[in-house]
Amino acid sequence: MAHLDDFQRCATRVRNWGRWGDDDQLGTLNLINPAKVAASARLVRQGKVFALGANFDSQGPQGEMAPFRTNPIHLMTIDGGDGAAYADAVRGWNHAAASFIGTVFDNGPMRFNDDYIMMPLQAASQWDALSHVYYDGQLYNGFPATSVTSMGATRCSIDQVDVKGITSRGVLLDVARHRGQEVADPSLPITPAELESAASRTGVELGAGDILVVRTGWYGAFFQTPRRRDVSAAGLSWTCAEWMHGLDIAAVAADNAAVEHGVPEVAGAFLPMHMLCLRDMGMMFGELWDLERLSADCATDGIYEFQLVAPPLRITGAVGSPVNPIALK
Repeated sequence: MAHLDDFQRCATRVRNWGRWGDDDQLGTLNLINPAKVAASARLVRQGKVFALGANFDSQGPQGEMAPFRTNPIHLMTIDGGDGAAYADAVRGWNHAAASFIGTVFDNGPMRFNDDYIMMPLQAASQWDALSHVYYDGQLYNGFPATSVTSMGATRCSIDQVDVKGITSRGVLLDVARHRGQEVADPSLPITPAELESAASRTGVELGAGDILVVRTGWYGAFFQTPRRRDVSAAGLSWTCAEWMHGLDIAAVAADNAAVEHGVPEVAGAFLPMHMLCLRDMGMMFGELWDLERLSADCATDGIYEFQLVAPPLRITGAVGSPVNPIALK
């Protein structure tokens, strides 16, 4: 097992602070330039579209895996059963909403439905913003951790990404399939050597500005397992951070809950790759992506590269965002 001094030395080697300026809040997304976006568009040859987002509902993994987060709660404010009875029930109330409903329902046949949702911003398929993780009192690029307040993140928040967007060449490395398993063995971390082997076997090369997408099979297995808490996940070894840094990868996403391996590899450090990537490198994590249909198609046609379009929501000051990534082939 590695130690904290090994972690600190690696952090120094991969740190991108100041690389794109002292005020930069985009990190490795800076590696996605206009030429990269244009090149990714040329990968769309068959017109295939794959939505990689999870369902935002009560059956998602967060209620099982992260006790401080809940699955989304979806509520209707007006539904198809209300009709005239609704207007009758609220008529005479001294309330703006009641007045509005009464006016609408009393003036013609038009009716409508309306709803809202309550959820953690990392309730299902998501991006981690660079402000999500920090250590030693500092965020990415040396911004103080105190720049995240009860009002939200004033530095490295998810809405900063709107300046750049997230559209680039995506590359799927299907580790579960590479291992010949339905779900990658959770006792074995995914190493740089294994990622290189999976890439070589499928004939793809990773390069600057690419978005690495890793399938472990965990997401598909979660919904097939009666006792869902028993579904352990394989993930990237913390050593993959330096490997991705060397390749100038723009972002990384996976079908598990944390991207990285859950079994400790560095003594005294919880989720060391989160710290290296988000805080030191400035690399965003995509988590809980549904890669099942995409992986099956890649295995069928042998094409493991695609255009990936995955903008987060522009939630001012947020440290994460729901996302419905789209892969186009």
